[in-house]
Amino acid sequence: MLSIRGDTDMQLAFFLEDAFMSEPRTVRCPDCDSQAIDPTRREFLKDVGTAAVAASVWPVLATSRASIAATATKSSPESAVKRLFDSLNTEQKATVCFPWENPLRTKLNANWAITKPAIAEFFSKEQQETIREIFRGVTSEDGYERFMKQMKEDYGDFGKYHVAIFGEPGDGKQFEWVLTGRHLTLRCDGNFKDGTAFGGPIVYGHGTGDSKPGLPGNVFYYQTVKANEVFKALDGKQREKALVARAPAESAVEIREANALANIPGISGSELSSDQKALVEGVMKELLAPYRADDVKEALGCLTAGGGIDKIHMAFYQQGDIGDDEVWDIWRIEGPSFVWHFRGSPHVHAYINIASRKG
Repeated sequence: MLSIRGDTDMQLAFFLEDAFMSEPRTVRCPDCDSQAIDPTRREFLKDVGTAAVAASVWPVLATSRASIAATATKSSPESAVKRLFDSLNTEQKATVCFPWENPLRTKLNANWAITKPAIAEFFSKEQQETIREIFRGVTSEDGYERFMKQMKEDYGDFGKYHVAIFGEPGDGKQFEWVLTGRHLTLRCDGNFKDGTAFGGPIVYGHGTGDSKPGLPGNVFYYQTVKANEVFKALDGKQREKALVARAPAESAVEIREANALANIPGISGSELSSDQKALVEGVMKELLAPYRADDVKEALGCLTAGGGIDKIHMAFYQQGDIGDDEVWDIWRIEGPSFVWHFRGSPHVHAYINIASRKG
């Protein structure tokens, strides 16, 4: 059984000195630019359903980080989604609210807009503050800092992102709030108990350091450093199993059918020593660190339901080794209830799907 120590306290004491100095950038990436959204453009893609379009670093409001954090502690992000929903006028609801069954809820891509308007253009100042409260509520302190820096550098500002609400928020009701934009899809699922973590598949990424060894300045490269500690701890035969030539598509994170579990690439957790397993647990802890404790608990529950660490496989891919330094930039952790695909070349795209059952 997977046991991650301190899973209720996932903060990493990370301070971003240059958070106020970052400038918006344009990063070319064939996997996200084909459906990329120009951060300066104000038009929405005309057919978000057909294209599927696949899939302010700090408050623009006159509000300090401290006051935002204080607000977030007064209510859960789910209650904030309900407040946001209740504050919307008829026109706003027609634009950003959808039935639970709408297929947009399950779309996923590293760069897409789930609804036409940007946060800063469409919502009142009070509504913008509530949206930020929701975002702050589903992330850890560390995650909030990282995501804010990433959003500023990749897209220009938090206010450039897009949100939607599916279902009707309320106690005991199935609903979900979704935020999307460049290199980010994040969900607040109303704490609905459906065997799925994070409300469904999510995405994060960061374009900084593009194509340079070590991805200098990238807020998620530390996860590759941590993952490669596992590879370094493997012996020769274990490395042969763990190292794979070609990576699957980054968005191929569907939970496998039972009859396909034997084909998971990489080395099985059951073949690792206790020390090696502890290193994998450390990777898991780092991966989950940006998210709130409730979602971490849900994710760990799914992992346990899937058989724990003995049932997961970890693969490192020779493809995309920036600088040919054998620090493997693309890697994947997968099991019966868990898929975390990290593509760190030419920059970070990570696709995550954690569920204790398929569907």
